[in-house]
Amino acid sequence: MAQVEATTRREIAARPDDVFDALADYTGTRGRVLPAQYSEYEVREGGDGKGTLVHWKLQATSKRVRDCLLEVDEPMEGQLVERDRNSSMVTTWTVTPASDGNSARVTVTTTWQGAGGIGGFFERIFAPKGLARIHDELLANLAAELEK
Repeated sequence: MAQVEATTRREIAARPDDVFDALADYTGTRGRVLPAQYSEYEVREGGDGKGTLVHWKLQATSKRVRDCLLEVDEPMEGQLVERDRNSSMVTTWTVTPASDGNSARVTVTTTWQGAGGIGGFFERIFAPKGLARIHDELLANLAAELEK
């Protein structure tokens, strides 16, 4: 089994603190900006960054649905880490100031232990691209929400 990684980046024309706060707002903003691949969204504990426990189902493909129960941590300033209790999946959201100083650069990286064999080969090829598209849509929705 090899580690699989998907990374997406986007600049958002909003203050980095506002972007981070929106990403960490699981009871409000986060639920509004999720694309259609997410369902059964539910905040089970907390709701604002570290200490949050959130559930959703992620339909990565027509046949692949992940039941995710994520613990949220903030190991450093500008960073949210979501660890799935149901799998090896870890998603890290990092918000930093963009070069112009008036906007934010958001990087989202998801890693997990992929399957072995031929299935794992195809997972390592196609899954990162699919997940990157999902995260790109989420970030586009977040940008639309914050750039109003």
